[in-house]
Amino acid sequence: MKRILIIGATSAIAQHCARLWASEGAKFFLVARTDNRLEPVTRDLVARGASGVSHATLDVLDHASHEATVSRACEILGACDIVLIAHGVLPDEKECAANPAEATRQFNINATATISLAALAAAHLRKQGHGTLAVISSVAGDRGRPSNFHYGAAKAAVSTYCDGLRASLQGTGVNVVTIKPGMVATPMTAGMPLPKALVASPERVARDIVRGIARGAATIYTPWWWGWIMLVIRSIPESIFVRMKL
Repeated sequence: MKRILIIGATSAIAQHCARLWASEGAKFFLVARTDNRLEPVTRDLVARGASGVSHATLDVLDHASHEATVSRACEILGACDIVLIAHGVLPDEKECAANPAEATRQFNINATATISLAALAAAHLRKQGHGTLAVISSVAGDRGRPSNFHYGAAKAAVSTYCDGLRASLQGTGVNVVTIKPGMVATPMTAGMPLPKALVASPERVARDIVRGIARGAATIYTPWWWGWIMLVIRSIPESIFVRMKL
């Protein structure tokens, strides 16, 4: 029986991951910002076969509450086999560009809070001597693009942190997985003019994540072709890249 802590448990991708794990009888501790969204997720997972579901609320900007939340989850679960950090928001780029305070707030949600929670979760996993820490970053962090560089900067920080954390935990029994989805059809992207050929369903992304965690992957591009797309984008010379509308 897997024991799983999910932070940002009401996000579309996290919910679909949880449903896959629930079908295997997993036990969960779910964390999200509000109770009213956690309750239906809890009922859904129980109906799908979860062996137990506990939950708590957390404002990720309240860093003083991070340690207590992670500790409580590990105590209730007994131990954590998987910690999935999946919270995040897609900022309004124009608003961030016009308002440095908003840009900073969005960075704190998508990067600083994620790193704080990842550090705490990693410490618990290291202490128990096993487990997987999976963190949702984004392909947006692979190179800063004018269309989403505030979001991309935060995700770049998360990806780099996970790279270093994974290396530091070698030999401890703890694996760190960096998850880099491309465009996903979720409420976060609703209304955005996305190219249909490149948009994946959250169900598809969740399957990739669950499989990747099971095989001990270090980085998961999902769908897989984003790894090749971003390799090309990273290889474009800066003098050309700045003139492209990406």
